[in-house]
Amino acid sequence: MDNGLEKDGTRLSRRQFSSLMIAIGALSGGVLSSGDASASTLLDKEHPLVPALGAARECLRRAKAMSGYECLFSKKEVVHDDMIAQTIKLKIRHDPFSVYMLFQEPRAGREVIFVEGQNENRLLVHETGLAALIGTLRLSPDDPKVLSENRYPITRAGLANMVAAVITLWENETKYGEVDVKYFEGAKVGDYTCRVIESVHPQPRRQFQFQMTRLWIDQKSGLAVRVQQFGFPKKKDGKPPVIEDYIFTGIQPDIRLSDRDFDKDNPNYNF
Repeated sequence: MDNGLEKDGTRLSRRQFSSLMIAIGALSGGVLSSGDASASTLLDKEHPLVPALGAARECLRRAKAMSGYECLFSKKEVVHDDMIAQTIKLKIRHDPFSVYMLFQEPRAGREVIFVEGQNENRLLVHETGLAALIGTLRLSPDDPKVLSENRYPITRAGLANMVAAVITLWENETKYGEVDVKYFEGAKVGDYTCRVIESVHPQPRRQFQFQMTRLWIDQKSGLAVRVQQFGFPKKKDGKPPVIEDYIFTGIQPDIRLSDRDFDKDNPNYNF
């Protein structure tokens, strides 16, 4: 088991975290209401993931409240049994859902544009080097070429989609027991100081996709800036392998992004 959080962050009890989330909800109009005198008591009787879901839903609300943003996205994920690592500069607009990617490594200079409802809902891809001679590629989000490097299509890119996937996972897991939920304060991701929620399943079960999930929440912005998913170890007492690790840093919120930011004819791009 990776105990890095024990070293970098302060572990909170479930009751302490519940009280913290009630306070956050009161300040933000939010997820848990301190107006219900029995709120803390109810949380103690409910599934261990209930307060975690409340926190995740607040992260989703804050992500969706941004019309658009720019950031640096780093990911490690297992794709067809291979670990793929990429660092990408991202521009995301929520309405219409639009993505611009500029790869930093590997394939530095590769550009990708996707705008929901445009270009026949296809990705526009500009490669570098000799591959650039082919010109702009138009690929379906689920094209095998695309999914050879990605666990998910581009339609699931961005902060909101990342935390929404965790919510869906945890909502499904509330149907079952066998989950230990821990909370940590003061963990670091780049310049962010984070509150971390960790859910762990002690035994592999058909209904559990991952053994452990970690949701990292920036204490200042309330945004989820990192998600880690770990598989079940192949050997008893073995270390759970990383399956997904997605990190968003340098987030510039509420950037005014226009159609030009998602246009291949933008003079600042190399399509």
